[in-house]
Amino acid sequence: MSIKNVLFDLDGTLLPMDMEEFTNGYFAMLTQKLAPHGYDPKKLVDAVWAGTGAMVKNDGSRTNEAAFWARFAQIFGEESLKDTPLFEEFYGNEFQRAKKFCGYNPLAAKAVRTIRESGRRVALATNPIFPAIATGSRLRWVGLEPSDFELCTTYEDCHYCKPNVNYYREVLDKLDMRAEDCLMVGNDMTEDTAAAELGVQVFIISDCLINKEGKDLNAWPHGGFEDLIRFVCGE
Repeated sequence: MSIKNVLFDLDGTLLPMDMEEFTNGYFAMLTQKLAPHGYDPKKLVDAVWAGTGAMVKNDGSRTNEAAFWARFAQIFGEESLKDTPLFEEFYGNEFQRAKKFCGYNPLAAKAVRTIRESGRRVALATNPIFPAIATGSRLRWVGLEPSDFELCTTYEDCHYCKPNVNYYREVLDKLDMRAEDCLMVGNDMTEDTAAAELGVQVFIISDCLINKEGKDLNAWPHGGFEDLIRFVCGE
């Protein structure tokens, strides 16, 4: 099958990270930011996880952003929605320091640029549980910009999450792409291989592999970014 379009995951794929280390560090910063505004740290973290769960279970009837804040307001009350500017301020400022919880691989940006320059279309198919401002920041830590991609999925404009196959269906619909022409590049053996249900090819970047279900890695093309470039471009 030919590969005309490549969809890239972000966290753990383009941006090396240990998810637990990153999440713990990021939450510590968020609670420090909001504690002075009356948010109990543990309750805030629990609420963020609850909101994330609401996004993962989203049935397409609303955006992930709406699903998150509806669940958050159930926990802290409707008045808490007035504090959304505090979260936006956090992602625009303090969140930038979360870069220290991530790694860096120059081959990630090289792979994106090489594949794009080969004439293929590229999109960022990161799990849309973050706002655009945070997704843009994490891309810059990689050495890329949102403008390097035709589409970057964020919680503002998506109605599903991985591993729901409807997430991938929505991405393909937005880009007017056929599944059989696409390759999904990711590190999560559950979330990223779900694209295969639609007929999308999958390549696993194994540097920060997540394989909670113990799937057979050898069932999928896998390796590092140089391997990916060879797989897509034959270089």
